[in-house]
Amino acid sequence: MSQDLPTWARRIRSMREAKGWAQQEAVEQMRRHSDQALPDETHLLRRWKAWELGENRPGSFYASLIAATLGTVTASLFPPPEKSSNEIDLVTATGMSTLDIVSRLSASDVNDATLEAVRITVDKLCTEYSRQPAGDLIGEGRQWLRRLVEMQEQRLSFRQRRETLELAGWLTLLVGCLEYDLGDKRSAEATRRSALTLGHEVGSPGILGWAHEMRAWFALTSGDYRGVIAAADGGEAAAGNHSVSVQLIAQKAKALARMGRRDEMLKTLEHGRLVLEGMPYPDNVENHFVVDPSKYDFYAMDCYRHVGENNLARELSDEVIRVSTDFDGHERWPMRVAEAQVTLGVVAAREGDLEGAVTYGRRALSGDRKSLPSLAMVSQDLSQVLSKQYEGEPEADAYLEQLRSIQRPS
Repeated sequence: MSQDLPTWARRIRSMREAKGWAQQEAVEQMRRHSDQALPDETHLLRRWKAWELGENRPGSFYASLIAATLGTVTASLFPPPEKSSNEIDLVTATGMSTLDIVSRLSASDVNDATLEAVRITVDKLCTEYSRQPAGDLIGEGRQWLRRLVEMQEQRLSFRQRRETLELAGWLTLLVGCLEYDLGDKRSAEATRRSALTLGHEVGSPGILGWAHEMRAWFALTSGDYRGVIAAADGGEAAAGNHSVSVQLIAQKAKALARMGRRDEMLKTLEHGRLVLEGMPYPDNVENHFVVDPSKYDFYAMDCYRHVGENNLARELSDEVIRVSTDFDGHERWPMRVAEAQVTLGVVAAREGDLEGAVTYGRRALSGDRKSLPSLAMVSQDLSQVLSKQYEGEPEADAYLEQLRSIQRPS
């Protein structure tokens, strides 16, 4: 396949091939997804071929129809132009450094400019979640959370008090996620409950939804799949229009995959796709508590790997790695890359490539930024296929021993 083609053209072809469709069948599938009359088959087939060749980018109607046909989100297949950077320069935005903010908070000088600076700081911390080692970030998160709690003792207006409590809620969620990443499950659950209380106090659908999502995540990585479904359903009811509802639906789909309920998994994935399709493109796709369109492919990758859809799992893994890696090779979302590497390892093992499977598996374990429970969960799929197909092979046994170090309960 020519690397000169636009990314969207290469993806249309690779996703079609992963589904095992000829171009003619893809056109027939596209017609089934349209609620409007489409041109005749000859015309549609000619257009499909032109799209795969990158000859013309489809307009909005056909872009969303192609995405639906291939089972992804329009903004994932046809993303808008990237902004130059999501990083916010605190001094440029507010005229204050971190030291200035802390000094003002200590002096009870809390005005709207100070609150805006704190808001930017919280967004920055939530953005750093995906890349910073959890042990490094958690200290800074806890420090800022203490400052926000101490602000409640100051003379604040009703609006200011609510805003500081909401910011504290987001930081509490962040700290809870980091605690769980580090394997401290007991502290993470206590912190999650604190976030839930703050969410109720300020009436924030986003905080409430993410507190339920954390419960679903904890249950999923612990093997409590019915608990995942209960948490996801409760979270959807609380989340309103916040994008966390998509991640809740995804956690439910992952649980259904592990319960062997493939048809329900597919329906749930489609439900999540439609919900995400109707949401605006986020301003900061790197904030952990924002669900960006490319993350849908990451969710689907996990589900397809678990139910044995090797071609789709491989295609989605390649896409997750591509989107999660900058042009200079820097990983924007290293934890997504790690899970994609595990998925490629599982597919390689199933197809008889032990060396490739172990190579991918070791890459997944090599990064500095890890969520230990999540990595242990997805690695279990690789562990099972290696144990079943390559029992007694020294290379497989050595990797399985490496896995045991992260799979031991904390």
